[in-house]
Amino acid sequence: VQRINFYLSDYILVFLLIGTGLYFSVRTRFVQVRCFGEGMRSVFGEFNMRGGRQKGGLSSFQALTTAIAAQVGTGNIIGACGAILLGGPGAIFWMWIIAFFGMATIYAEAVLAQETRRVAEDYIKRAFPGRFGTFLAGFFAVALILALGFMGCMVQSNSIGETCAAAFGVPSWAVGIAVAVLAAVVFLGGIQRIAGVTEKLVPVMAALYLLGGLVVLVCRIRYLPEAVGMIFRYAFVPNAIIGGSLGYALKMAVSQGVKRGLFSNEAGMGSTPHAHAMAKVKRPHEQGVVAMTGVFIDTFVVLTLNALVII
Repeated sequence: VQRINFYLSDYILVFLLIGTGLYFSVRTRFVQVRCFGEGMRSVFGEFNMRGGRQKGGLSSFQALTTAIAAQVGTGNIIGACGAILLGGPGAIFWMWIIAFFGMATIYAEAVLAQETRRVAEDYIKRAFPGRFGTFLAGFFAVALILALGFMGCMVQSNSIGETCAAAFGVPSWAVGIAVAVLAAVVFLGGIQRIAGVTEKLVPVMAALYLLGGLVVLVCRIRYLPEAVGMIFRYAFVPNAIIGGSLGYALKMAVSQGVKRGLFSNEAGMGSTPHAHAMAKVKRPHEQGVVAMTGVFIDTFVVLTLNALVII
């Protein structure tokens, strides 16, 4: 398993994520730059924590907060910590690069999800008819159940349990049960309850997170320029802090930035298109630019703030 993980995350994943991001960036004429302002206006112009129940789908903002609920969380904390620990501060720079191209990838994910959606039908089969589409649909469903239903939740609940045990002395098993019960109350209410909770919880969660991070940075403001400088300096000369040859250290910084970046913003993972597919918009492009904003908030705002606090 470790050998497979090594080749998958250190080589295949790096080329697939960067390659896919480059492809969609070129095909969309760098939509993440051209339409960035449009996306920000769409999100904050429709900002509403009381969207209520929708008839046949979600509001665009509800779809975004449902997606961000998956994107912003433990991945930003554990992802940034792991990247800095193993790849040095320069790994954050490579997380930014992945996020930049990931904005084009997630734009494509959201647009294609809107274009090919069908109620009670698998959109993958529509996009790829025949046996290949059937295989892709089945593989996607199984992979998503394993990734989000098991692996992803294990990381989240384990991190919460260990933190509460270390900080407050609460047994991790008790925290696990509490998290499971809270999650069940939300999930068993269906997509409308999930959207209703996320549209209220995500803005508050993000605001508290940003406020806490900013307080720390203000208290340590004299170290902020040096922290930012370390990210850029060790992005290209990481061996000064990681050790070993320049080639090995650079590989570690890039690979950690890429895989932790995917863990953080999930652009290209396939975990958010189903949320964006349910948004009620006039054109798929409208939800695409909203989806891009999710990656920007996740990586360039929340994760960067967290990384600077750690450094």
